[in-house]
Amino acid sequence: MVHKEGTEMRASPFLLAPALLLAVALSAAAHVPYLEEEDYSLRRPFLNLDVTQSIALYSWLESADDVDIHMCWVPEPSRFFAELLVPVCAAYESFFPWFAVIGPGLPTPSSRLLGPYRLSIIPWREGGAPRETFYEPFGGKSYYQGPTFDRQVTKPGLYFIFVWDPKGTVGDYVLPIGKEERWPPADIKRALIETPKIRRNEELHIPCK
Repeated sequence: MVHKEGTEMRASPFLLAPALLLAVALSAAAHVPYLEEEDYSLRRPFLNLDVTQSIALYSWLESADDVDIHMCWVPEPSRFFAELLVPVCAAYESFFPWFAVIGPGLPTPSSRLLGPYRLSIIPWREGGAPRETFYEPFGGKSYYQGPTFDRQVTKPGLYFIFVWDPKGTVGDYVLPIGKEERWPPADIKRALIETPKIRRNEELHIPCK
């Protein structure tokens, strides 16, 4: 309980302690969660102004021709990390989305696209050994571990990440971006709001136990 004595505001230690413990737990989490509320399209892409901070986009390919688009501003030479994850459940055993990174500073070999921009396509290889999985304790879910893009980009500018499924399969996926764990107050607040939704499976569009 917060109470006032004179002009000084004090918080009860019995309520402050759980909040501090929760803040510590958040600081140990891997990614700041963002849940897709409206399709990330060319008209309304997700805009990321810091590709080094660790965030996770919980997104959804809603139709066979859906392509999610994410814009990333890189102001200086930086490590650019991104990967694709898919929830582990029977509905997604055959869901293998791909992603591509487009930008001015991607190393060769890659295909030319739009003059100075280069395109790197990162496919999800099917077949062979069973897909690797891992358990993410903060959200309480297991994921198939998919393709990864992890490079040092040298040219500042605007980069794009495109996510789609070449077979036209619909489904939920997670796109973690960045490696540096930073938790300013606004992101702690976001995690407090979004993490319970993830633990209740509210980010999923297909039933998945």
